[in-house]
Amino acid sequence: MRLLHTMLRVGNLQRSIDFYTQVLGMQLLRTSENPEYKYSLAFVGYEGNPAQAEIELTYNWGTESYDMGTAYGHIALGVPDAYAACEKIKAAGGNVTREAGPVKGGTTVIAFVTDPDGYKIELIQRAENAEGGGLR
Repeated sequence: MRLLHTMLRVGNLQRSIDFYTQVLGMQLLRTSENPEYKYSLAFVGYEGNPAQAEIELTYNWGTESYDMGTAYGHIALGVPDAYAACEKIKAAGGNVTREAGPVKGGTTVIAFVTDPDGYKIELIQRAENAEGGGLR
């Protein structure tokens, strides 16, 4: 088995595509429309499928927002330098909600960003991401 994607319901598909591609540096991999059932999909990710898991952005026509609830936590992205990633995200208009720094009770450097729909994204500084694709 392999993790393929995580689906997020979004209130504005283009706004979300712009955030994930322009702010987080992902690629728009593919889109699809389903007029019969009134929804649109966009898949975004790094390095293309099947190298890594993707995010499926689902827009249900006419639904502009969702209640976050208390069950959802966050998506995590590995970055080579969390401090630099936060600066890049802020420069691109992104919302950094926890600046880069050591996790409470540990030494791993993390940060948090919130997407336009309020979904949390954790940035985890990891040396192996220095050569990989994604947010630099």
